[in-house]
Amino acid sequence: MKILDFHNLLAATAAGFLTLLTVSCASGPGGSDAMTSSADARKIDQKSRSALERLYRTNPKARTLANNAEGILVFPDIVKGGLVWGGAYGDGALYQRNRATGYYRSISASWGLQAGLQKYGYALFLMDDKALRALNASGGWEIGSAPNLTVVDKGMAGSLSTTTLEKGTYAIFFDQKGLMAGLGLQGTKVTRLAIHR
Repeated sequence: MKILDFHNLLAATAAGFLTLLTVSCASGPGGSDAMTSSADARKIDQKSRSALERLYRTNPKARTLANNAEGILVFPDIVKGGLVWGGAYGDGALYQRNRATGYYRSISASWGLQAGLQKYGYALFLMDDKALRALNASGGWEIGSAPNLTVVDKGMAGSLSTTTLEKGTYAIFFDQKGLMAGLGLQGTKVTRLAIHR
């Protein structure tokens, strides 16, 4: 009975999460869900800065990337859930020369063998102007389809230096909590949030 209750709870949680995700996606970058207030923007900025500082302390290679990047896009709180159908959602800030220059929403959808809930953050280090332009493309930026995206895992981090850096975008995941596995950015779309003052 307890196992059945757990599966029912998991299914209900995933269904609720996917409903929220569907509504957010349907509204699109110009919809009311893409708007945020100045107070919300400050909250996103605070969380994003804190997450970035934690990342620098736990992963020194992130600082190497930051020192050479044109911009850093940080999503401190991505929530991922699913039961066959899945999705992930969260807001973040773009930093250029240590100043927040924009606020963004990360949304992704997936299908396949998956069940559970997970929370994590990720940072995108945009190494050139082309990567910055892609971020503000009309209709949003589909990160997972970018050919010049490099996910920095523990193996690659050891060989990363200023002489081996290339153009494009580097991604680092952090603060992973939960039971789902296989973090990735395939199917992820990033859109800019309009700030309502």
